[in-house]
Amino acid sequence: MSNTSYFIYLLIMVGVTYLIRAIPFCLITKKIENVTIRSFLAYIPYAVLTAMTIPAVFYAADHIVSSIVGFSAAVLVSLRSKSLTLVALLACAAVFVTELVL
Repeated sequence: MSNTSYFIYLLIMVGVTYLIRAIPFCLITKKIENVTIRSFLAYIPYAVLTAMTIPAVFYAADHIVSSIVGFSAAVLVSLRSKSLTLVALLACAAVFVTELVL
């Protein structure tokens, strides 16, 4: 790829990224009063983070079985309202032990 093509693509990406973030700020000047829309907007970061993280979880280990065991351990520990550090440590330990067994 030539430098000219690279910088053209880079400028297009910068423009698209900027427009996606700048247009809502320009168009929405008043505070959003609708409870449904406010609730929807409040959950978007969590949905995006989940959509980016969950697929990567299942391909992080050598075996899919150990990934499933680690994910299951994380879900079970988090449902008991434990800290994020404890959830991560126990999920890693579950994957490590499962990898040793396999």
